[in-house]
This record gives sequence, C-alpha cells and structure tokens, in this order.
Amino acid sequence: MAAAGEILFLVHRIPFPPDRGDKIRSHHILHALAEIGPVHVGCFADDARDMAFADEMAALTASQRVLMRGRSRAVAGVNGLLRRQPMLVAMYESAALHRWVRHVLATRPIRAVVTYSVQMAHFVPRDLPEGVRFVMDFVDFDSAKYAAYGAGQGGVMGWVNRREGRVLMRFEAETALRADVSTFVSAAEADMFVRTAGVQGADVRALDNGVDLNYFNRLSQYPAIENRGVPLLVFTGQMDYRPNIEAVQSFAREALPTIRAAHPDARFAIVGRNPATEVSALGNLPGVIVTGGVPDVRGWLAAADVVVAPLRIARGIQNKVLEAMAMARPVVASPQAAEGIDAEEGKHLMIARDPAEEAQAVLALLADPQRAKTLGQAARARMEARYDWAATLAPLRDMVTGG
Repeated sequence: MAAAGEILFLVHRIPFPPDRGDKIRSHHILHALAEIGPVHVGCFADDARDMAFADEMAALTASQRVLMRGRSRAVAGVNGLLRRQPMLVAMYESAALHRWVRHVLATRPIRAVVTYSVQMAHFVPRDLPEGVRFVMDFVDFDSAKYAAYGAGQGGVMGWVNRREGRVLMRFEAETALRADVSTFVSAAEADMFVRTAGVQGADVRALDNGVDLNYFNRLSQYPAIENRGVPLLVFTGQMDYRPNIEAVQSFAREALPTIRAAHPDARFAIVGRNPATEVSALGNLPGVIVTGGVPDVRGWLAAADVVVAPLRIARGIQNKVLEAMAMARPVVASPQAAEGIDAEEGKHLMIARDPAEEAQAVLALLADPQRAKTLGQAARARMEARYDWAATLAPLRDMVTGG
C-alpha cells in the first residue's frame, strides 16, 4: 500500500446537505477525511432529494457509490429474524454495495476504512488487506436506545425493540472488538458502551461533535423571524424521529399550559422537517406553531426567547443544543439532552428534569431577560472554546493513519 494511501468512507445516509443530526457529523467528517487523502464514499440515499446531492458530494470524492435505500422496516424486520441480524443492519443490506467495497479495496491503495454508524459495519470485510485500518464511528450507542424503547413498551413493538436492543448490542460489541479504533460522540457515551457491552479490550474513544461557529452565529446573515414582542419558545429537529415527537408532545401538553398561565400570548414553535401526524396535531393546541421544514433554522433560533430540548430518550450529543448555544440563546434542556455536552448547568444552560421543572425554568428566564442574555452569551463563549469542528475532529487524522 502506498505511503499516501486513500480512504474508504462508508456512511448510511449521504452526508449532504448537513441539515439533520446524522448528516451534520458525517458531512464534517467527510471534509476532514478529504484533507487527509483521497476519499471513496459508499452510502445510501433515502429519497430523490437525497440522491440529487450526489453531484455536489462528487466535488469532494475520488469515487463514490450512492444507492437508493429501498427496504421497508417491515421487510428488514423479517429478514433480520431469518438471518438473526439486527433489524437496523438488515435495513441497509445491499449486494451491490458489498461488491463495490470489494472492488475499491482490490483496486485502490486504501489505508483505512472509516465506517459511520453501526449499520454500515457489515460492509467491512473481515479479511481486510494487511495494513488497512478499520475506524468505526458508532456515533451513538444505538442498542441502548432500542432497549430504552422496549423497556416501557408492551405488545409486539415492545418485543421487537427489546430484541433489537439485545441483538444490536452483540453486533456492536463484535464490531468494536475487530475495529482498530471505535469512536462515540462523547466520553460519557464511550464509557457507557464499554461498561455495558463488555468490550474492555477494544480501543474505544470519544470523538466529539462540533458546531459550525461561522454559520450558527447571531451576527451572520439569515432571514429574520418576527418575534411580535411576545414570548417565543422554540424546539428544532427532525420531526418524524420518535424522541423528538415525544419531546414536543410532552412540552406542548404538560409544560406549555403552565407557561401560558403566566404569559397567555406565549408561543411554542416546533421547527423541523417531516412532522409526524401526531406532531401536526399539536398545532391545534393554543400557542403551538408547527412550521414543518424551513429554509434556514437560524431565524427561528435568533428570535427565540428560550430554546427547549425536553428529550426523554437521547443518545450522544444533541446538535440542536449545540446550535442553539452557538446562536447565544438561553437553553432549557433535559438531563438526557444535555448529557455529554461539556457545559456547566446554570452557567451555560439550564437543566430541567420533568415538565414541571421545564415550565419553571422557562418562566424564570422570561422574568429575567438580563439573566437570559447572560446565559446565552456564556453559551456562545463555551461553544467557541470547546466545540469548533476543526478542534473536535483533529484526532481523526491519527486514527486513520495510525500515527
């Protein structure tokens, strides 16, 4: 293999555009890898919109294979049962991508295979050529999320999620033990994985998320959202994602009424693409706005008096929290949403453990605008000091090269 070898990057969703949590991290990792050496990308597109960004990605890649993902969750579930695979892995099965990976490894001077998210690990051959490193970016501890889903569920879906938690954890552990390096978005997530999955012999590290400090900056240019002089609370996220759905349902139904009792004009804006039916229904509640997808989320963040992140199930570092803090907004987050973020409660953000605490934290910030402003300014300073992408991804070079 040539000294200045190349990199094979396998990712479950095309890392363009960086407009949702998983794409944000993979997008910045791709840019970081391209600075190390030529990159060959194998990935999936969820739909025609995703596929349309393949040409834009090609400007960064030495070669690429973008495949439309066609398997439904139901088909994947059946195949997973028959093959004793995790459903998440079965959803991303593709003979064409297996062939392409083999071809790239056979014909290019690949120095490292970097795999993003556990469902792509099965594309990495167990007989990698000698000297080729395997870097596994798990991102989040996914099996723990399914186990949490199943713990409180009955019926068929409870059984499905509990099974997925068990089977996926075994797959995660096997993958970590054969990878040269495994990474997670935070030290807390990495430590939890090592303790729970029993992989003490594996090299497991944190590779923190970051935030684009130039883009998420109140001084940058973006379309403004009129605040109208009444309290505006904002939640941002992909709104067909179950933890986000449950978060906004809880806040709208349990915390917002208390807030509106003190501020009858207060509004709660749910900002994000593909709102599920139950999210759209929240728009019928007093004070709730469901925007759907917006061209630029920064206007909503800048207009917010408080940004809320009341997630009950969350893995890793929440980009929505980093982005709001980078925009110098006061944030009220659940412990789950704040976990893994290197920030101090009460100084950089507020942490509220249930809807009652969320309502009281929001009311306290609305009652003291100077405190809210100071909290937002401290949040921005913390992002500048700790979460610049160039700094958080700097260790990636040595992981790839073995340096």
